[in-house]
Amino acid sequence: MELKDILAISGKPGLYQNVGQAKNGVIVESLIDGKRFPAFAHERISSLAEISVFTTSEDVELNKVFKKVFEKYEGKEAIDPKSGSDELKAFMVEILPDYDQERVYTSDIKKMLSWYNLLASKNLLEFPEEEPETTEESESEGKPEAETTTKTDEKPTEDKASEAEKS
Repeated sequence: MELKDILAISGKPGLYQNVGQAKNGVIVESLIDGKRFPAFAHERISSLAEISVFTTSEDVELNKVFKKVFEKYEGKEAIDPKSGSDELKAFMVEILPDYDQERVYTSDIKKMLSWYNLLASKNLLEFPEEEPETTEESESEGKPEAETTTKTDEKPTEDKASEAEKS
Protein backbone atom coordinates (compact mmCIF):
# COMPACT_ATOMS: atom_id res chain seq x y z
CA MET A 1 0.00 0.00 0.00
CA GLU A 2 1.34 3.42 -0.91
CA LEU A 3 1.54 6.29 1.58
CA LYS A 4 -1.00 8.28 -0.45
CA ASP A 5 -3.61 5.68 0.57
CA ILE A 6 -2.88 6.05 4.29
CA LEU A 7 -4.45 8.89 6.24
CA ALA A 8 -3.70 10.68 9.49
CA ILE A 9 -6.65 12.38 11.19
CA SER A 10 -5.96 15.24 13.56
CA GLY A 11 -7.02 14.45 17.11
CA LYS A 12 -7.26 10.70 16.51
CA PRO A 13 -4.45 8.25 17.27
CA GLY A 14 -3.04 5.90 14.68
CA LEU A 15 -3.41 5.74 10.93
CA TYR A 16 -6.37 5.01 8.69
CA GLN A 17 -7.10 3.66 5.26
CA ASN A 18 -9.69 5.34 3.05
CA VAL A 19 -12.31 2.69 2.19
CA GLY A 20 -15.12 4.77 0.73
CA GLN A 21 -16.97 8.04 0.35
CA ALA A 22 -19.65 9.35 2.68
CA LYS A 23 -22.04 12.25 2.17
CA ASN A 24 -20.02 14.64 4.36
CA GLY A 25 -16.57 13.03 4.25
CA VAL A 26 -14.92 9.65 3.88
CA ILE A 27 -15.24 6.22 5.47
CA VAL A 28 -11.94 5.16 7.03
CA GLU A 29 -10.67 1.93 8.55
CA SER A 30 -8.26 2.00 11.47
CA LEU A 31 -4.97 0.21 10.83
CA ILE A 32 -4.75 -0.54 14.56
CA ASP A 33 -8.04 -2.36 15.21
CA GLY A 34 -9.78 -2.51 11.82
CA LYS A 35 -12.84 -0.53 12.92
CA ARG A 36 -14.57 1.58 10.29
CA PHE A 37 -16.13 4.98 10.89
CA PRO A 38 -16.81 8.22 9.03
CA ALA A 39 -14.24 11.01 9.00
CA PHE A 40 -15.93 14.30 8.30
CA ALA A 41 -14.83 17.15 6.08
CA HIS A 42 -14.27 19.50 9.03
CA GLU A 43 -11.60 17.19 10.50
CA ARG A 44 -8.06 17.76 9.34
CA ILE A 45 -7.31 14.67 7.25
CA SER A 46 -3.85 14.33 5.69
CA SER A 47 -2.44 11.72 3.39
CA LEU A 48 1.01 10.59 4.51
CA ALA A 49 2.25 11.33 1.00
CA GLU A 50 1.49 15.03 1.60
CA ILE A 51 3.60 15.25 4.77
CA SER A 52 7.24 16.28 4.75
CA VAL A 53 9.97 16.91 7.32
CA PHE A 54 11.64 20.29 7.70
CA THR A 55 15.36 20.36 6.97
CA THR A 56 17.87 23.18 6.79
CA SER A 57 17.74 23.04 2.98
CA GLU A 58 14.70 21.51 1.24
CA ASP A 59 11.87 19.71 3.00
CA VAL A 60 12.08 15.92 2.71
CA GLU A 61 8.99 13.84 1.94
CA LEU A 62 7.91 11.46 4.69
CA ASN A 63 8.20 8.60 2.20
CA LYS A 64 11.94 9.23 1.82
CA VAL A 65 12.42 9.44 5.59
CA PHE A 66 10.53 6.16 6.04
CA LYS A 67 12.68 4.58 3.34
CA LYS A 68 15.86 5.56 5.22
CA VAL A 69 14.47 4.13 8.46
CA PHE A 70 13.36 0.99 6.61
CA GLU A 71 16.86 0.48 5.21
CA LYS A 72 18.54 1.12 8.56
CA TYR A 73 16.30 -1.29 10.47
CA GLU A 74 16.00 -3.79 7.58
CA GLY A 75 12.20 -3.50 7.44
CA LYS A 76 11.72 -4.07 11.17
CA GLU A 77 10.28 -1.68 13.71
CA ALA A 78 12.48 1.25 14.73
CA ILE A 79 13.15 2.55 18.24
CA ASP A 80 10.30 3.02 20.68
CA PRO A 81 8.52 6.37 20.18
CA LYS A 82 8.27 6.68 23.97
CA SER A 83 12.08 6.87 24.24
CA GLY A 84 13.69 9.89 25.83
CA SER A 85 13.98 13.21 24.04
CA ASP A 86 17.75 12.93 23.60
CA GLU A 87 17.48 9.42 22.12
CA LEU A 88 14.77 10.56 19.67
CA LYS A 89 16.83 13.54 18.53
CA ALA A 90 19.91 11.33 18.10
CA PHE A 91 17.78 8.97 16.00
CA MET A 92 16.68 11.85 13.74
CA VAL A 93 20.26 13.10 13.32
CA GLU A 94 21.28 9.58 12.29
CA ILE A 95 18.40 9.22 9.78
CA LEU A 96 18.21 12.80 8.52
CA PRO A 97 21.34 14.72 9.58
CA ASP A 98 20.16 18.09 8.27
CA TYR A 99 16.67 18.07 9.83
CA ASP A 100 15.67 21.44 11.26
CA GLN A 101 15.99 20.98 15.02
CA GLU A 102 14.11 24.20 15.74
CA ARG A 103 11.01 23.36 13.67
CA VAL A 104 10.85 19.57 14.15
CA TYR A 105 9.68 18.98 17.71
CA THR A 106 10.14 15.85 19.80
CA SER A 107 6.38 15.24 19.52
CA ASP A 108 6.73 15.22 15.72
CA ILE A 109 9.50 12.62 15.93
CA LYS A 110 7.36 10.48 18.28
CA LYS A 111 4.40 10.65 15.90
CA MET A 112 6.56 9.82 12.90
CA LEU A 113 8.12 6.83 14.70
CA SER A 114 4.75 5.54 15.88
CA TRP A 115 3.45 5.76 12.28
CA TYR A 116 6.53 4.00 10.94
CA ASN A 117 6.35 1.23 13.56
CA LEU A 118 2.63 0.69 12.88
CA LEU A 119 3.21 0.43 9.13
CA ALA A 120 6.23 -1.86 9.64
CA SER A 121 4.30 -4.16 11.98
CA LYS A 122 1.50 -4.49 9.39
CA ASN A 123 3.98 -4.95 6.49
CA LEU A 124 2.49 -1.95 4.68
CA LEU A 125 5.73 -0.21 3.76
CA GLU A 126 6.42 -0.30 0.03
CA PHE A 127 9.07 1.67 -1.74
CA PRO A 128 8.73 1.50 -5.53
CA GLU A 129 11.95 1.72 -7.49
CA GLU A 130 12.65 5.26 -8.63
CA GLU A 131 13.30 5.75 -12.33
CA PRO A 132 16.47 7.59 -13.29
CA GLU A 133 15.89 11.28 -13.89
CA THR A 134 17.60 11.21 -17.29
CA THR A 135 14.92 8.84 -18.61
CA GLU A 136 12.11 11.12 -17.41
CA GLU A 137 13.77 14.19 -18.91
CA SER A 138 14.27 12.59 -22.31
CA GLU A 139 10.67 11.35 -22.32
CA SER A 140 9.27 14.75 -21.38
CA GLU A 141 11.50 16.48 -23.92
CA GLY A 142 10.16 14.23 -26.66
CA LYS A 143 6.49 14.84 -25.86
CA PRO A 144 6.27 18.58 -26.61
CA GLU A 145 7.95 18.00 -29.96
CA ALA A 146 5.34 15.41 -30.86
CA GLU A 147 2.53 17.76 -29.79
CA THR A 148 4.05 20.61 -31.82
CA THR A 149 4.32 18.38 -34.87
CA THR A 150 0.70 17.31 -34.48
CA LYS A 151 -0.50 20.89 -34.15
CA THR A 152 1.50 21.94 -37.21
CA ASP A 153 0.03 19.06 -39.19
CA GLU A 154 -3.52 20.02 -38.19
CA LYS A 155 -3.38 23.61 -39.42
CA PRO A 156 -2.77 22.83 -43.12
CA THR A 157 -5.60 20.29 -42.96
CA GLU A 158 -7.97 22.96 -41.63
CA ASP A 159 -6.79 25.39 -44.34
CA LYS A 160 -7.44 22.77 -47.03
CA ALA A 161 -10.92 22.16 -45.61
CA SER A 162 -11.76 25.87 -45.64
CA GLU A 163 -10.41 26.18 -49.21
CA ALA A 164 -12.66 23.30 -50.28
CA GLU A 165 -15.68 25.08 -48.74
CA LYS A 166 -14.85 28.29 -50.67
CA SER A 167 -14.87 26.48 -54.04
